[in-house]
Amino acid sequence: MKAYLLLEDGTLFTGKSIGVQKEVVSEVVFNTSMTGYLEVLTDPSYAGQAVVMTYPLIGNYGVCREDMESGRAWPDAFIVRELSELYSNFRSRESIQQFLKEQEIPGIEGIDTRALTKRLREHGTMNGFLTTNPDFNREDAMRRMKEYEVRGVVARTSCKEKYVMPGAGKRVAVLDLGMKRNIARNLSKRGCEVTVWPQSSKAEEILASHPDGIMLTNGPGDPKENTGVIEEIKKLSQSDTPIFAICLGHQLLALAAGADTFKMKYGHRGGNHPVKDLSTGRVYISSQNHGYAVNEKSLNPEVAVPAFRNVNDETNEGLRYVGKKIFTVQFHPEASPGPQGTEYLFDRFMEMMEVAHA
Repeated sequence: MKAYLLLEDGTLFTGKSIGVQKEVVSEVVFNTSMTGYLEVLTDPSYAGQAVVMTYPLIGNYGVCREDMESGRAWPDAFIVRELSELYSNFRSRESIQQFLKEQEIPGIEGIDTRALTKRLREHGTMNGFLTTNPDFNREDAMRRMKEYEVRGVVARTSCKEKYVMPGAGKRVAVLDLGMKRNIARNLSKRGCEVTVWPQSSKAEEILASHPDGIMLTNGPGDPKENTGVIEEIKKLSQSDTPIFAICLGHQLLALAAGADTFKMKYGHRGGNHPVKDLSTGRVYISSQNHGYAVNEKSLNPEVAVPAFRNVNDETNEGLRYVGKKIFTVQFHPEASPGPQGTEYLFDRFMEMMEVAHA
């Protein structure tokens, strides 16, 4: 069956329907990763978005459920050049087409994803309308796209109740803002007892549990929307408890400290983004997924200073807080699959907790 993708600038792509047949309006973004499509599909940071994979063949190693970053798929739609009909991997149990249908994710294949990506790069991220109806009302679709905003997604993706992952080492409180599972796994494999708290949790309750450290996770959407969470993070940052924040957590902590964030033209999404550690000058290849960034010019140098910077566009990729046991990064040191050269940041967090409680 044919499928149609209309962008808000009027560009129309015609291809073949994949997944379920469902009409959606969503923010269209692209990911440049060559592998890891299952991790992309199950990353809560994609809630409210339709994902374009720039790599031309998707699905050739099937679905290995152990690699899922959450319990379900989150994108509104999936857009590819070619969806593999056959898959081969000793760990896989089903095809990506089966997975999309099970997860009720619609999509389109057979379109020129290179042309689509170039349009998003040149004109910036746009909303899109996906349908299998050849007689869709173009005027109505344009209206719906104009009205669409990614809203309320942190509350939607966060856990609803606190839960504990046992461990005999340091006790880490993780504020779930739309967490990828591998963040908690990286703490667990270092022996930590991990307590995962919902995004609605109060700072007083978290601090009353006397954690050795606090982790603020990744998550979806515009950071400025989360005014209540920002207030609680501000209280957490005023304690002496060591804090490590990733992606959305990095942005929210910056906002709590009085800095500003802005929406990027088309964001960073993929496994090949170079970031420079400003303390050593060393460059790492990182995995990223964000459409907003911290404005370095808005930083108070007495509060926080840049720690990492993107080599491609000079945007901020991490902060070190002055006089505090707090550091944050915009990229994903827990990325799997993906570059793992920055996983040492979890060890830095462990050392910070050791020193704090020596």
